[in-house]
Amino acid sequence: MKFIQRLGRAVLDWVAHVGEFAVFSAKGIAGCVVSPFYAKILWRQCLSIGFYSLPVVGLTAVFAGLVLALQSYSGLSELSGENAVAAVVVVAITRELGPVLAGLMVSGRVSSSMAAEIGSMRMSEQIEALEVLGVDPFRFLVAPRLLAGVCMLPLLVLLADIIGVFGGFVVGVTRLSFSPGLYLEQLVKHTASFDVFTGLTKAVFFGLSIALSGCYYGFTNGNGARGIGEAATRAVVSSSIGILVLNYLVTMLFFKL
Repeated sequence: MKFIQRLGRAVLDWVAHVGEFAVFSAKGIAGCVVSPFYAKILWRQCLSIGFYSLPVVGLTAVFAGLVLALQSYSGLSELSGENAVAAVVVVAITRELGPVLAGLMVSGRVSSSMAAEIGSMRMSEQIEALEVLGVDPFRFLVAPRLLAGVCMLPLLVLLADIIGVFGGFVVGVTRLSFSPGLYLEQLVKHTASFDVFTGLTKAVFFGLSIALSGCYYGFTNGNGARGIGEAATRAVVSSSIGILVLNYLVTMLFFKL
C-alpha cells in the first residue's frame, strides 16, 4: 500500500506540475500579444539570446559539419557512394543537426541564465515590487524573453546551417580530395527549401521551449542560493528534453510518419 501511495502521489505531483506549467505558458504567451510592449527589454534579450550565442553555435555547427563529412565518407566509401557526401551533409545539417545542436547549445547558455536572473529577482522581492507598482510581471519579464527566443533561434539555426555546410565543404575539398566545383554542384542540387523550412520551424518551437523553461523555473524557484541553482539546473534539463520531444513531433508532422 505504501508503494501505491507513493506512486499515486508522484503521479498527482507530476500532473499538478504539468498543469501549472501550462497555465504559466498561457499567461506568458498572452503577454506577448497584449500591450504594453517593452521594446528596450526585448532588444536586450535579443542580444543576449542571439548575438552572444553566435560563438558557441558557430563553433558547434562547424565541427558538426567537419565530423559529418568525414563519417559520411567513411561509411559511403564502402558502398562506392562517395559522391553522396555533399547530399548527406546538407540534408542532415538542415533537417536535424543544425536545429537540434543550436537549440541545445542555446538551451545550456540561455535557459539557465534566465532562471537564475528571474530567480534572484524573486528572492529579492523585485517581482512583488513590480506588482505593487502595477506592472504585470508576465508582460515585463516573460513576454520579451519569449519573443526574443522565437525570433532569434531561427536566425541562429540558419547561420548554423550555413556554417555546418561550409565545414563539410572544407573537409570535402581539403581532406577528401573532392573537386570544389563538383562539391558545390552537389550541394546546390540537394539543398531543398522544404528541409530548410522544416529546420527553421523547429527552431521557433525550440526558442519557445527554452524561454518558457527558463522563465518558469525562475518564477517558481525556492528561496536562497540553492533554490536558484536548482532552478537553473531544472531549466536546462527541461528545455533540453523539450527540444528533443518537439524535434520528434515536428518531424513526424512534416514528414507524415
